[in-house]
This record gives sequence, structure tokens and C-alpha cells, in this order.
Amino acid sequence: MIIQEFRERIVAADRELLAAMNKRITVVQELHEYKRAEGIPLRDPVREEQLVVELQAANPGPLSPEGVAALFRHVLDLTRKEIHGV
Repeated sequence: MIIQEFRERIVAADRELLAAMNKRITVVQELHEYKRAEGIPLRDPVREEQLVVELQAANPGPLSPEGVAALFRHVLDLTRKEIHGV
């Protein structure tokens, strides 16, 4: 019984992650539409690095700062792949 309860909690957390990722992709798509219309470059590497640093500072743990950086660099890469296929 206890293992099943942990698994259910993990699945719930995973579904929250999935919903958050889908929401993030949708917002980035909207931002890119605006940037294209305004002639603004789509990618801002300085902002991406600033985001990672801000998230590391806001992280209460137990995820390490290195883990935060790895996670969000992957999120940024995955977002680009989903939107641009690159």
C-alpha cells in the first residue's frame, strides 16, 4: 500500500511537470509570434543564462544548483526543438 501511495504522488508530480512544460511551450510560441512581427531575434542567450541564474537563486532544494542548471538548459533546448524542430 505504501509504495502505491508514493507512486501516485510521483505520477501527480509528473503530470504537473507535463502541464507546466506544455504551458511554457505555448507561452514561448506566443512570444515568438510577437518577436517575429516586431523583427526581434527569437533567441536571447543572455536572457537564457540569466533565467538559469535566477532559478538557481530561487531554488529551495533539494535540487542542487547544478541540477537546476541542467534541468533548465534541457527545458530551453526541448522548447526550441518542439517549436522549431531544431
